Amino acid sequence: MGTVAEQGLVRQWHELLARHAMVSSALECALQDKHGIGVSEFEALEFLAGSADQCRSADLTDAVHLSQSATSRLVARLEREGFVERALCEADRRGIFVTITGAGRERYLEAKPTHRAVLAEKLGG
Repeated sequence: MGTVAEQGLVRQWHELLARHAMVSSALECALQDKHGIGVSEFEALEFLAGSADQCRSADLTDAVHLSQSATSRLVARLEREGFVERALCEADRRGIFVTITGAGRERYLEAKPTHRAVLAEKLGG
């Protein structure tokens, strides 16, 4: 069973997981239903909208908390939808830059109030 302190840590961990699942599910449903994008797509667009010009693919991976391969698939989906563009880094041919397009910025701005409303409702803020 573990010590009382250990049991408390495990309980807190399970509560955190449950809260994350509840908020993520609500966000996914609302963003998909109203804007045709998922949570990961929204998070990527939000990060890119806040970037000065463009960002490295590796920075986007860190921002959206996905694996490198999952981020690559995410960027491919966003590119197919016309929300981002990819370009090779001239200085380092292995590097890839991702830039939000006008359509991507527009979709982000349309979805942002929905995202914030769900957060406010589910997190009490």
